Formats: sequence, C-alpha cells, structure tokens
Amino acid sequence: MKRSKTPEAARKRRHLRIRKRIRGTQEKPRLCVYRSLSHIYVQLIDDDRGHTIVAASDVETQDSAKGKNKSDVAKLVGELIGKRAKEQGITTVVFDRGGYQFHGRVKALATGAREAGLEF
Repeated sequence: MKRSKTPEAARKRRHLRIRKRIRGTQEKPRLCVYRSLSHIYVQLIDDDRGHTIVAASDVETQDSAKGKNKSDVAKLVGELIGKRAKEQGITTVVFDRGGYQFHGRVKALATGAREAGLEF
C-alpha cells in the first residue's frame, strides 16, 4: 500500500500518532483543534462516551473579529471555549493540536484558552 504524500495526509498521520497517547474523559476532556485556511474550530470531547461537550469557532465571532488577523481571531476563539468550559464546570483539559505545529493560530488559541482559565 502506497502512502499519500499530500500535506493533509501527513497531518492526519501525525494526528493519529498523537491520538494514540491522548484521551479525553468527562473530568478532563480533550481540547481538539481543527484549522482550515480561513477558519479555526475547537471542541472539548469526552472520548469515553464519544460526545462533544462544548464547541466554538471563529464563525461565531465574526462581529467581534472585524479587522483582526487570524491569530487574534484564534485567541478570541480560545477565550470563548474557555468561558464555555467554565460554565460547564471544566477547568483542566488535554490539549490535542490535531497534527498542526504549536505555532501561530494554534498557539494563539491555546493562549486564549489559558487566559480564560483552562489548565493544560
């Protein structure tokens, strides 16, 4: 079987490698990041039940994101997911970067979530 050499296939292989070690529970869910070219999405997932507890994306923050660059918008999304997690009583999470480098928008999202009170 021949491996696909596209960047997206490489990211998926990295994500599967990460997911072998990372698992979210009800008390400490997995903070999963998905980044497209124009948007960023984040979810808190309970892998034991296979449910999404809380989700947020930059699509929801369109009004407050006017005139900001993608990293600033990602930080807003991180603060939003942190606020929603606090409302659910969640303070600690396991960070799943989704195969992306911890750099740029992913790092900004993590910073926003930490500033909102999430620990990881």
